[in-house]
Amino acid sequence: MSDKVNFIAYEEAVKLVANVVEEEHVYETNRRILTVYGHDGQELCWFDAEEVVSEVGGQPTKHDFEQERDEIKEAAVKYIMHRIPDWCLTE
Repeated sequence: MSDKVNFIAYEEAVKLVANVVEEEHVYETNRRILTVYGHDGQELCWFDAEEVVSEVGGQPTKHDFEQERDEIKEAAVKYIMHRIPDWCLTE
């Protein structure tokens, strides 16, 4: 069995994914995850929120905190949509 993860095309992810929701990790307190849901409400996969935010630019620092926070959220979703594993198609 290979540990290599294959990702679906962004265009395919857009059709598959209905929502990305920030949630508390079920088993680890003080840890946030970004859960990816399909159109049927089924959980497809999840990502560590801290890792994703770090990859897309970190915490808001500007005076316009709300706008920058929204930009980070948008960047995080785009990042995730490019990294949906192909096994989500068969789950």
